[in-house]
Amino acid sequence: VQLVESGGGLVQPGGSLRLSCVASGFPFTTYTMSWVRQAPGKGPERISYILADAVTTHYEDSVKGRFTISRDNAKNTLFLQMNSLKPEDTANYYCATGSMGRGSRGQGTQVTVSS
Repeated sequence: VQLVESGGGLVQPGGSLRLSCVASGFPFTTYTMSWVRQAPGKGPERISYILADAVTTHYEDSVKGRFTISRDNAKNTLFLQMNSLKPEDTANYYCATGSMGRGSRGQGTQVTVSS
């Protein structure tokens, strides 16, 4: 299993970023996938997941209405569109298998929201 995230960076409050996660080594099209973030000194927070059907999604209240999860099963890629970013969104973001985000995971990509 390999999961490789990209798209993080430094952004001002109110800005947007789009994260990507390219998957390989397992049948991506049959797996529920999650985005998880971990801020310094805090535990991991599963913020969203999407079922294999690419339609059914779930968001935690902390990101609902601002973040959008999606996937392209033809390209084995998971996405997270993040809008209206806040300083409290600063964290390492990683993708993981399973609805709880506790399965196989990537190394993550750092998102820093600061003026």
